[in-house]
Amino acid sequence: MSSPEHKQKIWNLIKDIKVGMLVTQDGNVPRARPMHLVQDEYDGTIWFYTRRSAEKVLEAQQGDSEVCLTFSDQDEGVYVSMSGKVRITDDQDVIDRYWNSGIAAWLPEGKDDPDVVMLEIDIEMGEHWAATESKVFQLYEFAKANIKSNETPDIGENEKFGG
Repeated sequence: MSSPEHKQKIWNLIKDIKVGMLVTQDGNVPRARPMHLVQDEYDGTIWFYTRRSAEKVLEAQQGDSEVCLTFSDQDEGVYVSMSGKVRITDDQDVIDRYWNSGIAAWLPEGKDDPDVVMLEIDIEMGEHWAATESKVFQLYEFAKANIKSNETPDIGENEKFGG
């Protein structure tokens, strides 16, 4: 999918955002819900806790198990979209590895509850945008693009990966 350096770059973009929107398919309708990062590094896989009985688990198991995950921080001008395959795991070693008090607040029956599972999302492709200029410069770029109809604003970095 991408080099270790690029994976580190993606992690640096999303690690402080913490909450991403997970998009699954409910029949023909996309559904998004917030999910909280639990890992301390990114190697091409994103992990989330959930309940086996949650609708997102059923949706993830339908069809080809493709999902989309987005992170955004408007204040910092960071936007990341990733797509990949999702699997459901109840591997207790994985559940134990990422368990913390924040997760315990959402899953009060504890990590040994048979309803606790993890979503394992293997990222296959994505795109990220990161503003490299100040807000004032970004406004200038938007204004310039509005005046010159054949220009688009240059407000920072944009890169596709994988795929």
